[in-house]
Amino acid sequence: MDLPQPWLPPPALPARPTTAGCRPELRGQKQHQVCRGRQMEASSTNCPSEKTTVWAGYSHRMDTLQKQDLQRPKIHGASRGSSYQPPTLASLQRLLWVRRAATLSHINEVWPNLFLGDAYAARDKNRLIQLGITHVVNVAAGKFQVDTGAKFYRGIPLEYYGIEAEDNPFFDLSIYFLPVAQYIGAALNTPRGRVLVHCAMGVSRSATVVLAFLMICKNMTLMEAIQTVQAHRDICPNSGFLRQLQVLDNRLGRGTGRL
Repeated sequence: MDLPQPWLPPPALPARPTTAGCRPELRGQKQHQVCRGRQMEASSTNCPSEKTTVWAGYSHRMDTLQKQDLQRPKIHGASRGSSYQPPTLASLQRLLWVRRAATLSHINEVWPNLFLGDAYAARDKNRLIQLGITHVVNVAAGKFQVDTGAKFYRGIPLEYYGIEAEDNPFFDLSIYFLPVAQYIGAALNTPRGRVLVHCAMGVSRSATVVLAFLMICKNMTLMEAIQTVQAHRDICPNSGFLRQLQVLDNRLGRGTGRL
């Protein structure tokens, strides 16, 4: 049984102006998805712009989870300067090992209405209903992995998005960064939208796509995204995924800060 945990803000970061929505399309990058059941068209839907009132509400109205004493994460955001230098792989690995969340849970809210979890959480239908989850993104889909799918959630009013990804440093997860970010953004913008992103353990594959979402749609640097998520859940993307996030961070930080 998960114990209540207080929300502790991550270290203060340089002020950055927020952006209204997702960045433009990835140019020259393959987009592919494996989806089952009812779903939104992630590959062609841009993240909707967020209303000013929503952003104001995040800073002044930190609601608690149903039956949980966990406050929503604090929102960050700023534009990168032209002199921004992406962190090295070694510095990222040090950050992931040094900054540890207070407790380990099957599921944690790492951003307003965005949850990161493991296979146990994904299979706990009662818990998903209790939390009001409306969309599930499975980054470990497949017969020999977390084989849930749309049929598993039959009878529950939620949408399912599956990706057959491997937790392997040589697996190219970056081809899913943009479509999954767009899908999550669109899902969060629906009335009462609440999204669970999971894999087997909830620390590598699913954590990587959540970090990519924060970088693409919330204009965070890779370091900021890691600090934001790690304030609520321990994560540990493998070295290959970290390198792919470094490439994304570098592309987002060039010139105009756009892909």
